[in-house]
Amino acid sequence: MVFGSFPKFQHLLSNKTKLLVQNKDMVFASFGRYFSMRNQNSKVQDLYDHCNNVFSPSGIPPPPSSQDLHKLSSILADTIKPADVGLKEEAADDDRGLGFFGVNQLNRVARWAKPITCVGIHESESFSIGIFCFPTSSTIPLHDHPGMTVFSKLLYGSLHVKAYDWVEPPCIVESKGPGGHAPVRLAKLAVDRVLNAPCETSVLYPKHGGNLHCFTAITPCAVLDVLAPPYNVYEGRKCTYYHDYPFSTFSAGNGPICVGEEDEYAWLAETEPSDLYMNSGVYAGPSIKL
Repeated sequence: MVFGSFPKFQHLLSNKTKLLVQNKDMVFASFGRYFSMRNQNSKVQDLYDHCNNVFSPSGIPPPPSSQDLHKLSSILADTIKPADVGLKEEAADDDRGLGFFGVNQLNRVARWAKPITCVGIHESESFSIGIFCFPTSSTIPLHDHPGMTVFSKLLYGSLHVKAYDWVEPPCIVESKGPGGHAPVRLAKLAVDRVLNAPCETSVLYPKHGGNLHCFTAITPCAVLDVLAPPYNVYEGRKCTYYHDYPFSTFSAGNGPICVGEEDEYAWLAETEPSDLYMNSGVYAGPSIKL
């Protein structure tokens, strides 16, 4: 391979040959850095490689070690920025946002219809990597992640997270009589806070850490998610949505005694979201070598 095969270096050969000879040490050092950068993995490639090493196909042991999970959290929290996955950070006052900034009611209603954008980066039997881009005030309603571990990295913006874990053993209140409510199950609040980027990686596990969560965008924001394993209806990992009711709404009867304040608990009933709008986006970041 000759230098002339690189257009960006052709002018060096034609007009500055003498300078190249005189400064050969500097030139070869520059070429070394150039080729080194070309051969470096992207940050999203490093993320993929680690996930691929850690997560076995669903149902196949051994489970990831706590050290592996901690390293994945660190990769997400400490290294990956919006530009690393092909995103440009939106301004906090971006007018694409939803919510209450309209000058009239008609404008406000129209803006509530703006969707969340879902961008898939990779999916296999073992794990998936994807991005959710939120306009202001948009929400992914309360939903679960059965048998799954989920890592969420807030890339930019501010996001409110509310999350529950099921109370074990299950405490379920069934409907009595015609026209009653759907069955509700008791859950305990695990997370209720606003995240502001940059921040640590949020991790939820199959049985703790807030496996059922809801996201609401305070400003335009984006979340990078790693799901291990991903949703799969045929393997029992179906996404179910819930509505949460205050603890005082239903009686626990002879169920478990709540430890702590009543406002730490809620009754969850399965539901179908009526105001969830999502678009599929195109991934614009570095490609992944499988």
